[in-house]
Amino acid sequence: MRYQISGKQIDIGEALQTHVKTELDDILAKYAGRPTDANVVFSKSGNEYVCESIVHLSTGLTAQATGRAHEIYAAFDGSGEKMDKQLRRYKRRLKDHHKERSQPVELSDAGSYILAAQDESEEADQDTTSPVIVAEMEAKIPELSVGEAVMQMEIASAPVLVFRNEKHSGINVVYKRDDGNIGWIDPRDAG
Repeated sequence: MRYQISGKQIDIGEALQTHVKTELDDILAKYAGRPTDANVVFSKSGNEYVCESIVHLSTGLTAQATGRAHEIYAAFDGSGEKMDKQLRRYKRRLKDHHKERSQPVELSDAGSYILAAQDESEEADQDTTSPVIVAEMEAKIPELSVGEAVMQMEIASAPVLVFRNEKHSGINVVYKRDDGNIGWIDPRDAG
């Protein structure tokens, strides 16, 4: 597994990096069979340390957790506990559905763009038909069932997830609605 452990304006020592690798290995060994990479970022917010952990699994799941504490090790431990809880719930849900995925989730390449926000004075000066692209990157679209997509969106605490429906290979979207429910968009059925 690849690790990327870094700090935002904080020096990360070898002892902390070793601690992070050991603890994450222990957590992932219990629940996740094939982790691919982990990204752990430490930062400081006021008098607290913040640890943001993101782990990508070969099943297509992305688990992320954040921990805050006055000590840097305690911040990571808090993040690790949340990650442990997320993966435990994910594994329990898979068992509850009596469905073990024998093959890793297939991922398709897609473009991802971040468009610049414009205030009203800028809109009058510029042609609004071509927005300014701030960043362009590659994104991966997993092939999942609707239930797995909802589960992945909830575990990742994301407001929306675009996925390829494994039943018909069409692009679908699940999202959190304002009323707290989950919405599902399947353009194949809309016609």
